[in-house]
Amino acid sequence: MMANVVLEFKASAGDSEPQSRPVLIIGQQTNLQTAWSQIKGKLQPVVSKEIWQAALSALNPNPTDSCPLYLNHAVVAALPSRVSRHNSQSSAHFVSRLVRSCLPGGNNRCIVMVCERSEVFASSCAIARAFPIFSRRSSTSRRAEKKRVDVEIVIVGQESSSLGVAELKCLSNAAHGVRMAARIVDTPCNEMNTDHFLDEIKAVGKELGITPVIIRGEELKKRGFGGIYGVGKAAEHPPALAVLSHKPEGATQTIAWVGKGIVYDTGGLSIKGKTSMPGMKRDCGGAAAILGAFSATIKQGFKDNLHAVFCLAENAVGPTATRPDDIHTLYSGKTVEINNTDAEGRLVLADGVVYASKDLSADIILDMATLTGAQGISTGKYHAAVMTNNEQWEVACVRAGRSSGDLAHPLVYCPEMHFSEFTSAMADMKNSVADRENAQSSCAGLFIVSHLGFDWPGVWVHVDIASPVHAGERATGFGVALLMALFGQASDDSMLNQVSPLGAATNTSEDQMERDCKRRRLV
Repeated sequence: MMANVVLEFKASAGDSEPQSRPVLIIGQQTNLQTAWSQIKGKLQPVVSKEIWQAALSALNPNPTDSCPLYLNHAVVAALPSRVSRHNSQSSAHFVSRLVRSCLPGGNNRCIVMVCERSEVFASSCAIARAFPIFSRRSSTSRRAEKKRVDVEIVIVGQESSSLGVAELKCLSNAAHGVRMAARIVDTPCNEMNTDHFLDEIKAVGKELGITPVIIRGEELKKRGFGGIYGVGKAAEHPPALAVLSHKPEGATQTIAWVGKGIVYDTGGLSIKGKTSMPGMKRDCGGAAAILGAFSATIKQGFKDNLHAVFCLAENAVGPTATRPDDIHTLYSGKTVEINNTDAEGRLVLADGVVYASKDLSADIILDMATLTGAQGISTGKYHAAVMTNNEQWEVACVRAGRSSGDLAHPLVYCPEMHFSEFTSAMADMKNSVADRENAQSSCAGLFIVSHLGFDWPGVWVHVDIASPVHAGERATGFGVALLMALFGQASDDSMLNQVSPLGAATNTSEDQMERDCKRRRLV
């Protein structure tokens, strides 16, 4: 039902009766109560003001609730009336869930999102997440016609002016980025190997007028990328490092986003079991998110140098596969004794971040990866785990998580206590910890930054998205909205400036959060 959908964001989606255009109206109960004048044109005459008010009175969100307004053509759905401090004010997670479960069927539908201006970006990305693109159901391929969903945002609260053309373009590009990332993650490896992933990168480059730099196969070995090469050398399709670079005039700093793009992870010779291997097509979630975010961010205009670095490999089993006990020299020049071929993401990312520092002279390096199963144990299914050498950026990541709906929570950063887990008698380090019960997700991140050096003067941020990259069987496109918001202060776009935690609005947003929380609790 959700594939084949064209999603369009509008300041006004026009009036129509629910029989001709089914409608879903979502918002917080208090916001819905003030919205009748803006939404009545999509409900009347079959839904009167009395029916609307009766439906609102019947809603009892715990945490959400919905009520049909007219047969199966019109539905109203309520978001939680308050959120805790580690959730997004937008309740983005519940927005996606309600769209998936409550949107009426049909070829031409409408969603009305009633929210405050500060929640528009997160809510729109959450709606996009509910419309995955990838499907290989035979019925889908037979149905050629596109279904259309118009999304109208009704803004309530102090800044209730309707959205302008530029803001709608931002929402549209963000939604496209989210859906692209989800499509890449959902696509199985027989259709999304390293060759296919490079095609996706080239396509984005072409659209933006950027030619990617690609280092591939034996050339990786020759140039010293022992991490990426060692992980991907046994696969039929060779590993690659690919870079998209945006270098505007007048840039004052250089940012690199480094994505783990393991298109399939068998675990290598330290092979995964038959129950833990299915789903490993998703191990390219970090690289997919960075591609989606780069595409959307550059389209909105970006003031600083921004490089997207993709570390692509298939961790396959074969006669040339890396063995446990092999020692590889990574791009940093450091040697690594492999004690677990299934701890491969950190090897490719170590090469990626060092390339970003050495060859691209990046001041700020963020790596994003589906890195550890332990991430889900540390911060759960909905919050990415963030680790950084810089406290300001840790706070910024958490804030950007709340303003974008891609939630994030910090991990311990303490190399002097944890890095000894990688001690090797033969090499500079092993690639997997001695004690799997000692801050496993933190240790995996420390392995990556150790190749930059713990005294590296720049900002390093590590985002582990292993669990939030999917919800059940489907990819979420997680990470796209987070990156757009986190770096929104360097954007030419006013909406991204607003959701950025590092922009001028930082001082007010904390007080606003406090006030919002208190106000919600009083509701």
